[in-house]
Amino acid sequence: MLTQAEIQSALKAVKYPGFSRDVVSFGLVKEISVANGAVNVTMQLTSANPEAAQQIKIESEQVIKSLAGVKQVRVEVNLPAAGQAAPANPFSNQTKVPGVKRVIAVASGKGGVGKSTVSANLACALRHLGAKTGLLDCDIYGPSIPLMMGVHEKPTVSQQEQLVPPIAHGVKVMSVGLLLADDQPVIWRGPMITKTIQQFLMAVEWGDLDFLLVDLPPGTGDAQLSLCQTVPLDGGVVVTTPQEASLGVVRKGISMFNKVNVPILGIVENMSWFTTPNGERVEIFGHGGGKQEAARQNVPFLGEVPIFTEIREGGDRGMPIVVSAPNHPAGKAFIQIAAALRK
Repeated sequence: MLTQAEIQSALKAVKYPGFSRDVVSFGLVKEISVANGAVNVTMQLTSANPEAAQQIKIESEQVIKSLAGVKQVRVEVNLPAAGQAAPANPFSNQTKVPGVKRVIAVASGKGGVGKSTVSANLACALRHLGAKTGLLDCDIYGPSIPLMMGVHEKPTVSQQEQLVPPIAHGVKVMSVGLLLADDQPVIWRGPMITKTIQQFLMAVEWGDLDFLLVDLPPGTGDAQLSLCQTVPLDGGVVVTTPQEASLGVVRKGISMFNKVNVPILGIVENMSWFTTPNGERVEIFGHGGGKQEAARQNVPFLGEVPIFTEIREGGDRGMPIVVSAPNHPAGKAFIQIAAALRK
């Protein structure tokens, strides 16, 4: 017996024309009914684009017809009525970042789990694997990416009046920390954060990139919502530590991505264990919580990163462990996670 869930899962293969995101993650699928081999699907577009509607209809029907047990298919793709406003959708004004193939958010839900460390090393690991990569620091109040990536020069301005991001270890880097003095605090309200993130995405000369990683601040506030409303994210990576105190908040981060139709690409467990000088393995924060949560949420588990002094030292001197020692166990861990993420 066919189920609605099977139909919805199959429709994830249908991309919105011109985007890498699928019609399900964009929230276009409004109704699915299945009865005696007959499948009816209703979708609602938020913009009047007949060409896109026709392409989505054809591809959706082809995908559904390929399923075993399907005898009849009817896909209806509705456009906003003429003269009427489209259904209120805060994500209808999303714009792709020119030249960037994939935009991936790295989030945690809470602070102190090493999210920025993971972001910096993942960006360098993707570059190590041959991908053209950028790293955007969206932590407006506590930007740490410039320190961890060893970037100290300010971005320049191109003839097109766009910011040209400095390059560190082959990765293009942008952060509010590059525009302020080291000891200057950021005392901004939400609208300024929103505007800054929009400018960092659209007014920066990112060029051709395979991946743009976005290091998000902890929580589910202005920065996260602004990012989701500005660009169509290709997915989110969630960083956690093994203990329940971290996992409980991480679930809120996963729920946030689900509510704004951003697919979860996987969970990374940081600080998984520590190895003492005599070789004893100590699980300071417990172990396996990230993998168990991934199974519970039915999302991929990208990997685990043990505690190594070398990781902290690399971050403090602006030389991520992936760059300084890719064959170190810590470097290998990040590279394996980057390979899983790219796949």
